[in-house]
Amino acid sequence: MAEVYYVGVDVGSASVRAALVTRAGLLETAAEEPISIWEPQSDHYVQSSAEIWDKCCTVRVTQNVEKSRVRGIGFDATCSLVVLDQDFQPVPVSQDGDKQRNTVMWMDHRAEEQAARITNTGHRVLSRVGGVMSPEMQPPKLLWLKENLRESCWDKAAHFFDLPDFLSWKATGSLTRSLCTLVCKWTYCPPDGWDAGFWSSIGLEDLLENNFSKIGSATCSPGSPLGGGLTQDAAADLSLEAGTAVGASLIDAHAGGLGMIGADIKGFQLPCEDQPISSRMVMICGTSTCHMAISEQPLFVPGVWGPCLSAMVPGMWLNEGGQSATGRLIDHMVKGHGAYAQLQEQARQRSNIYSYLNNHLSLMAASGPTVDLLGSSLHVWPDFHGNRSPVADPTLKGMVIGLPLSQTLDDLALLYLATVQALALGTLHILEAMKEAGHDIRTLFLCGGLSKNSLFVQIHANATGLPVALPDQVEAVLVGAAVLGACASQDYSTVGLCSLGRVVQPDLELRGFYERKYRVFLRLLAHQREYQALMNQR
Repeated sequence: MAEVYYVGVDVGSASVRAALVTRAGLLETAAEEPISIWEPQSDHYVQSSAEIWDKCCTVRVTQNVEKSRVRGIGFDATCSLVVLDQDFQPVPVSQDGDKQRNTVMWMDHRAEEQAARITNTGHRVLSRVGGVMSPEMQPPKLLWLKENLRESCWDKAAHFFDLPDFLSWKATGSLTRSLCTLVCKWTYCPPDGWDAGFWSSIGLEDLLENNFSKIGSATCSPGSPLGGGLTQDAAADLSLEAGTAVGASLIDAHAGGLGMIGADIKGFQLPCEDQPISSRMVMICGTSTCHMAISEQPLFVPGVWGPCLSAMVPGMWLNEGGQSATGRLIDHMVKGHGAYAQLQEQARQRSNIYSYLNNHLSLMAASGPTVDLLGSSLHVWPDFHGNRSPVADPTLKGMVIGLPLSQTLDDLALLYLATVQALALGTLHILEAMKEAGHDIRTLFLCGGLSKNSLFVQIHANATGLPVALPDQVEAVLVGAAVLGACASQDYSTVGLCSLGRVVQPDLELRGFYERKYRVFLRLLAHQREYQALMNQR
């Protein structure tokens, strides 16, 4: 029987990736194209939906297979906000008026003040976002556009899309939105749908017009077939056959979660074996990190988004924690250090500066304590871009305690180590909040770019005391996107997902060290709040 294929397209923060995946879930080929990010003002990050679609079309992976053997395609993307007018043309989202820059990125924090006002309403929908509205969600961004760009943007806008839904519309012409995007980022709640009172209470009552047509009147579960498949125009753009099945999309982190949450774990002696999949947490680690846990019944976790029904796994409730800057924070700390130029020179023979740093830390620890213990006197609070979970405070800033006056390569390596440890302790903070609300997480499943960093993985195991499972393929997000196409093709009643490649066990001898370091971590938060209170006194 001739092999058939499915295409997964993943739009991350800085690139578009695509993969050709076999019926067995194996990645055959992959490709990547960069996309632009503009920062017209501090904390304003914008992109072009037209450029993103163009890159989806040029990142080719099907040129060596017959078009008829590609049975389906699925898209995932960041939860960015795309604005189009009545004719589906781009509408500018910045004060410079550049029409091509019509997408407010997920990490754009321009709407902090609007998010705080929405939180202060105390509306019942907030219970499904951890009690606090984040500036990374769509309601505050929409409110900002209305209040600040009324004439140039708001009055001209006819369609507000989450980026994953924009891509599926572009491919099929269908305006049906994915439950993943609407439930997780827009406050939609099945089976009741939109809460008209919420939108009216925050000053966006105009979105109620025509049965909420501007933000989505029709919804479906991720992977549901959309329209008649690829339109003639989209098929030509993508070099595929018209009518090729297109699955309703996912947010990029949720695609990774889908690819990992149901992984076959037999033979690895994991504590979640013979347990429901609700005993697993998937971490999608890249520019930021998302912490995905599911449950059979809704669990309300303060400071953690959700519970969201069928947002990732049909019929299951999703809670989503997260860190707004992880890979981005590590880059910021390393590349801003005085010894970075020396690091580049020393690491020239290696493909990755972080591989060099990992090896350098091992050499530093060769005649003394383990690598982890090198971080005993240097401590980082990692929320340089605010805290998404579980504190849910976008105004928090980063802190570093224990810096020396010197700027050697050793100093840089130690700051890198302390940053990774802080991120792992942030994960522990999220786990503790989820546990208190009723989750029973026994194993971490990691995917995304940072899952390729051995130090990042091992420290997460050590700091949380949980084993970390890694996929046998490094591109779980792309496989998850391809699964959407496989579901839409209706070739399968069920779909097999990733297999495990290896498991990293925690070093239990370090438990006491991380318990002490976690106490310091929490004290940094208390100190920062105390400093803020003192400075806010009149």
